[in-house]
Amino acid sequence: MRYTPVAIASFLALAACTTTPVAVTRGEPIQVNLLAINDFHGNLDPPGSGVFVIDRANPSMRASVPGGGAPRLASAVAELSRRPNTVMVAAGDLIGASPLLSSLFHDEPTIEALSAMGLAITSVGNHEFDEGWQELKRMQTGGCHPVDGCKGPKPFEGAKFEYLAASTFLDDGTTLFPPYSIREFDGVKVGFIGMTLEGTPDVITPAARAGIRFADEAETVNALVPKLQAQGVEAIVVLLHEGGFTTGAQDDCRGLAGTIVDIVPKFDKAVDVVVTGHTNGIYICTVDGRLVTSAGAYGTRLTDISMLIDPKTGDVIGAKARDVMITADAYAEDPAQVALINAYRSQAEPLMKRVVGSTTAVIARGRTETGETALGDMIADSMLAAARRAEPATQIAFMNPGGIRADLPFNPGGQLTFADIFAVQPFGNDLVVLTLTGAEIDAVLKQQFQPGGNNILQVSDGFAFTWRQPAGQPIEIIPGSIKLDGAPLVPTQNYRVVTNNFLAGGGDSFTAFKSGKDKVTVGSDLEALETYVTANSPLAATSKGRIKRVD
Repeated sequence: MRYTPVAIASFLALAACTTTPVAVTRGEPIQVNLLAINDFHGNLDPPGSGVFVIDRANPSMRASVPGGGAPRLASAVAELSRRPNTVMVAAGDLIGASPLLSSLFHDEPTIEALSAMGLAITSVGNHEFDEGWQELKRMQTGGCHPVDGCKGPKPFEGAKFEYLAASTFLDDGTTLFPPYSIREFDGVKVGFIGMTLEGTPDVITPAARAGIRFADEAETVNALVPKLQAQGVEAIVVLLHEGGFTTGAQDDCRGLAGTIVDIVPKFDKAVDVVVTGHTNGIYICTVDGRLVTSAGAYGTRLTDISMLIDPKTGDVIGAKARDVMITADAYAEDPAQVALINAYRSQAEPLMKRVVGSTTAVIARGRTETGETALGDMIADSMLAAARRAEPATQIAFMNPGGIRADLPFNPGGQLTFADIFAVQPFGNDLVVLTLTGAEIDAVLKQQFQPGGNNILQVSDGFAFTWRQPAGQPIEIIPGSIKLDGAPLVPTQNYRVVTNNFLAGGGDSFTAFKSGKDKVTVGSDLEALETYVTANSPLAATSKGRIKRVD
């Protein structure tokens, strides 16, 4: 049977906007629906940023409305799953860099919440490796934490959904998790391949990447396609923790850029749909003839994907998607999710609500023209102060902006809680003091230019530099502008520097840090921040002018 483009378009238009089951008779196309999320990061409660809503008449205008949270996301999934042949999938980073409510219990509550709402399959993101691949295996299989034991309200049983890790290999050559999963809908098979980005080693700690390696995304997929086809699978979905950026509104594909644009055209033409993540982008695009989607982050939205499959050939003959915002006015909270989360909250609240200091305003981490932020300055200063208590000769602190995960809020009364500062630095990184020469520090600063965008390090009091960037060119550090206490750095002179263990191991492509010598661990980043906040409250939102940019 042949299906005209008009018939397919009409079917997909209906499929993407209704929850009414569509009757399938013999020979008719089969509708399969995917409810896709990515980068949830343990946000059981609604994130402080809310949901961005775009004014389509004026795409440059954005508004933020309350949204997200596992209870409302679960309600949306339940409503949309009333349709037959519907499955919930994800593209990684469901845990890691999580708020305290989840992280305090090693993300067990998030695994339980996602399992309860019906997640079926997910790829592995880089943040799933924050506590190492052995801990990630525990997320799948269950059991008590090897150090902290069982801390939750009930024994942890592990994920009821399936992790896929096609491109993550152990030293013995096997994959960390199965490379793919095959599901059947009305007699038609759909294959799901799941994997993380090849560059994962650059964004996890040295300890986390020990014993595993990551393969090329396209090569991995293309090697698996024949294996799926040999099992009668022609409809293929890739769940990939890698993504891109757009310049348009939600659902818009204008200006799509980033690694995903290069990867998808390399996929075998048998691949039909690619669900992406990592960049927290919001887009529904067509790349090289394939539907490519991303649902933002933190459970504030999901992508409702409808695939039309020929029952005779088993291949996808059409695909369409829409963005579903998880707003407070659209979805009520699922009572079972509320009960699950509150069981953990009752145990966590004494720590979460402990007051550690105060602010006079929101202290932001957002990007600026120079790259310097008020919160970045504060964190770098806290690192330097902590390092000097153990190593008085420490002179400079460097902080990666990607490790700053939230603003410091201005709460009623100005009070800051432990939960507030934990949200800023949730990784539990160690602080490492090491020796670099002036020339090696210059090399570090030049590595702030990266293919995915500039990554301007936050620096401590007394250190300063100036940079420029000719159009389309790498960052240039202005000669003589790198100064410590007003004096230019000497290329051959040694300096004692403190950073976190992630950067010290070459994370975020700052490989010049690996040249450091005489390394000493001097505490944790969170302890340093708490001590600084307590000692210096009330805190003001002031950028210190340590980093300058010129044309």
